[in-house]
Amino acid sequence: MFALRCAVRPYAWGSREFIAAMQGRSVPSAGPEAELWIGAHPGDPSRDGTGRGLDELIAQAPRALLGAAADRFGARLPYLMKVLAAASPLSLQAHPDLARAQAGYAAEDAAGVAPDSAERSYVDRNHKPELLVALTPFDALCGFRPAAQARELLGAVAAPAGVLAALDAGGPVAAVGALLALPRETAAAAAAQALALADRLPAAEAVLVRRLEEAFPGDVGVLVALLLTHLTLAPGEGLWVPPGVMHAYVRGAGIEVMAASDNVLRGGLTGKHVNVPELLAVLGDGSAAPAVIAPVEIGPEVTTWPVPVDDFALHRVSPGGRRCEPGLDGARVVLCVAGELVLGDGADEIRLGAGQAAFVAAGTPLELTGTGTAFVASR
Repeated sequence: MFALRCAVRPYAWGSREFIAAMQGRSVPSAGPEAELWIGAHPGDPSRDGTGRGLDELIAQAPRALLGAAADRFGARLPYLMKVLAAASPLSLQAHPDLARAQAGYAAEDAAGVAPDSAERSYVDRNHKPELLVALTPFDALCGFRPAAQARELLGAVAAPAGVLAALDAGGPVAAVGALLALPRETAAAAAAQALALADRLPAAEAVLVRRLEEAFPGDVGVLVALLLTHLTLAPGEGLWVPPGVMHAYVRGAGIEVMAASDNVLRGGLTGKHVNVPELLAVLGDGSAAPAVIAPVEIGPEVTTWPVPVDDFALHRVSPGGRRCEPGLDGARVVLCVAGELVLGDGADEIRLGAGQAAFVAAGTPLELTGTGTAFVASR
């Protein structure tokens, strides 16, 4: 068991308030702070007190730190936990399943696409199912809405006739393909028209269109967004996003845990590479379904959000001044999100304040005391 120093990712869509306030730093921060990464992803691994990356430590002693998970996943932590703080919308995106990720990575390697190329769609061989648990009211787009409802919204903003025909003939995935195939000038004109006609939409969708067009003027993703289910999570609610589901996080803060991958297929609201054929292949027939998950209490101090994968589990632990032994197995990362907590393993103790984290090796007992709240990712 040891404390971790975790990196903040300064993506442009990040909040200048949430992560800084959680960690007790000056608000607003000097620049946007989008994600706090807690884990061993090689893109920005958490580090121990000597500066060694958690990925390096696991590679040196996988069995000691991961336990039986090393047999299943190799010498790597199979998940990544983040604090995500969005002040403006993220790109429309979907993630591949495991077979697609492995095939896509191999195909790009064979084609000679450099690992660090901006044209690369697959940066690793892993899938990326993810769970987001809201810490604040959280605005998101996730999964396709019913086709009839989508057609009504697109018709209200006078979407191009070819897009409506594609939706009628082939459903929402075909409509995504038709929108992303529009010439740049046509797409920009359609997005501008959607903004001009936003008053024809229901109030929530009108606000959404204005927000997206302000953040990404002329981006056809403004119309793609109308194909998706628009929802707001209450604090404590979870959103399960399996592979093959188009989604975008619009605004809010939450805890995100996912399989340790950075494979993203984008579909608008971005200045980055959009690989349309691969995105459409990942979306398949559009039937992959997200789910809003209510928290499940499994003890007086422990809550979880069940998900159908074995890469990770997420628990919230609030000892309430008592000693709590959450009984979680495998390698764990612990993030205090409020108050103060003391982590103990029977021999040593680590004191965590809000925004601070620790790693607990597989097979190491864990107890928490204090009046704070922690999220624990495990496998």
